[in-house]
This record gives sequence, C-alpha cells and structure tokens, in this order.
Amino acid sequence: MTYELGQGTGPLKGVKVVEIAGIGPGPHACMILADLGADVIRVERPGGQALAGGGAHMLLNRGRPSVALDLKNPDAVETVLKLVEDADVLVEGMRPGVAERLGFGPDACHARNERLVYGRMTGWGQDGPFAQAAGHDMNYIAITGALHGLGQDPSRPHFPANLVGDFGGGSTYLVIGVLAALLEARVSGRGQVVDAAIVDGTAHLNTMTAAFLASGGFKEQRAANLLDGGVPYYDIYETSDGKHMSVGALEPQFYDAFVELLGIKDTAPDRYDADQADALRKLITETFLQKTQAEWVEVFEGTDACVAGIIPLTEAAEHPHMKARGTLVHHDGFIQPAPAPRFSRTEATIGRTAESAGDSTREALAAWGIGDVDALIESGAAVQATQDT
Repeated sequence: MTYELGQGTGPLKGVKVVEIAGIGPGPHACMILADLGADVIRVERPGGQALAGGGAHMLLNRGRPSVALDLKNPDAVETVLKLVEDADVLVEGMRPGVAERLGFGPDACHARNERLVYGRMTGWGQDGPFAQAAGHDMNYIAITGALHGLGQDPSRPHFPANLVGDFGGGSTYLVIGVLAALLEARVSGRGQVVDAAIVDGTAHLNTMTAAFLASGGFKEQRAANLLDGGVPYYDIYETSDGKHMSVGALEPQFYDAFVELLGIKDTAPDRYDADQADALRKLITETFLQKTQAEWVEVFEGTDACVAGIIPLTEAAEHPHMKARGTLVHHDGFIQPAPAPRFSRTEATIGRTAESAGDSTREALAAWGIGDVDALIESGAAVQATQDT
C-alpha cells in the first residue's frame, strides 16, 4: 500500500502528528486525530507492542502508517527529531522521564520545532507520588472517586472495562488538550507540553457527581441515587428470553409514556412515594418478564418513554438507528466505529487499514522527508517488516 501525505478528509487535514506508539489511550487519541484528517505517522518498536499485537484487526491503529524504529539507536532518535522538525504534534505515552532519557523529550523536540505541541499520556500524570508507579485503568479511576459509585451492586463496585479511565478520562482529554494547544500555537507561534493524565480527566468527567454531592442530597452508596439504579424508573430489567431493557424514564412526561406503554398506568404506585419504590420496582420487573426483548423493543423504541433494548456490539451495527446513521460500519472486514463527531463540510473518513509494526517504514519515512531510509534499515536503526507493495 503506497503512502502519501494529505490524504485525510476531515477538518485536521494538513496537521502532522508523530505518534510514539503505546497501548490503550495513546493509540485511541491518535486514531481520533487520524480519523479527523491529520497525517499521523506511528513510530513503533521493531516487533510491535508485546500486549497489543498488530495487523488489520487492531482497529485503534487504523488510519496511519507504521514505522519501526529502534529508539535505543541514536540514528533512530535522530530520525524522530527530524520528523518533529516538520510536525505539529508529537504524542507519547511513556512513564515520566523515559522520552527524555531516550533523547526526544520536550526540550529536545522544542529545540528543533518551537511550535510543536508535545502531548503526554499517562495514568498518574507527569508528577505526584505515583508518577513512576505502574497502573491500569481500574487503579486510576479508583482514586478519583469514580469507581466507587459504578454498578448497582451495593456490596461491591463494578468496573466498566477500560472505557471510563483509558478512553473517557485519558485519550479524550489528550485530544482536547492537543487541539486547544494547536489553536493557541497558531496565535503565539509557540508550542507547549500537554500533560494528559487519566486521573485528571476521569475526575473532570465526574463533575456531575461532585455537583450532586455539593447539593447535599447525594449518597455515596451504589444503587441509592437517581442515576445509579436507586429509583425503579432508571434501571435495567430482564425480559422473558433472558435479555435486558434499559429504562431511563426520569422526567414526568417520559415516565407517563413509560407506564402507559408498559401497561401499568392504572396499577403503578406513586413514583414519588419512597415507601412504594420496592413495590413499583417489583411491578416493573414482573411486567418486563412477560415478553421477549424483541417484543418490548417493538413497543418502546422510537417513543418518548426512554426505553431501549440492550444489545451486543455485533448486533448494534444492524440496529435501525445505528445503521441509518452509519455509526458502526463494516470496514476492512471488521465491525468498527465510524469517525466521530460529524462535520458539515469536511467529512471525516476512515483511512488506511491498521498495520503491523514496520509495515510502511520505507515509504512513510520517505514521504515525511527522511533521506537515505535504506541506510537506516541496513544499520538496524529502522526495520521494514514487509515488502513494499
């Protein structure tokens, strides 16, 4: 697959990003930037990431070519610095200080390109007592107060895979920071370091919980509040075929539509009577068990009752609303999300298929203006994993 700069279609067309490959939120952030039209070059270690693997199924790596560089080799580090000279952004997700030790920390990069936005993605942040400690998503969201309230089991929290930390508080906030710094650099002519920490972003995501707590009416207990299953009209219910429906009938007009369509309008206890909450939940539970999920979907979806069937990803792509919007698409042989958000003039599109480490070393480095790539490959500073096509 040949590689040329400027093939993106989104609003970031023309923005050039150097990605020092990592796992989780870093690749997701760079996928977003590539989806939105940026030219992203992914610099990986030869052989790729031990935990992440590679190839077309690694959807987080889509939209950009992979270059394999041995960053312990001075010539490889110099190659990164040459890439930086003509880049707008660099993104790295190493532990604090590692990029500096390797020779492409912020000072070294800004010496080559004062306008560079240097994005750093970590769990704990660049400083603080835990900065050098290992960690994973659930550890980061544990100390922010977010994990404590997740789930409807009063006896223990339930963690939502790595959506809240790595991607909600991590990559999303890295992209926000990078874009904000890019805007500022267009005015000032100077880049800066974006310190994106999962703990910071997750805490920021949790602002509404902080607001509820400040109001004085919030209980720091699971299944005890408005949005955590503490009320029977905002919860999940099983259907007769063992599947589930989501119910979010909070506002009075939506609740009225809900009980009418569920068929319990005349028998439902007063929703505002806390002493009747268990009786109302029992009635809703027993009623949902009388039909299959498909039958209830036919009753509710598309109405103002705020009820929807809970389905797996493999079915979500065929959901009528998701399919009509093209939210999940079949691309490169896999179900994957389309770029988001959407733009009226500069439509974002999925770029090149995700690659394994070093699939495009020769062509991508050449396209970015790196001279004598063959010499880098011969010396071992760079690795071309496959034959050029």
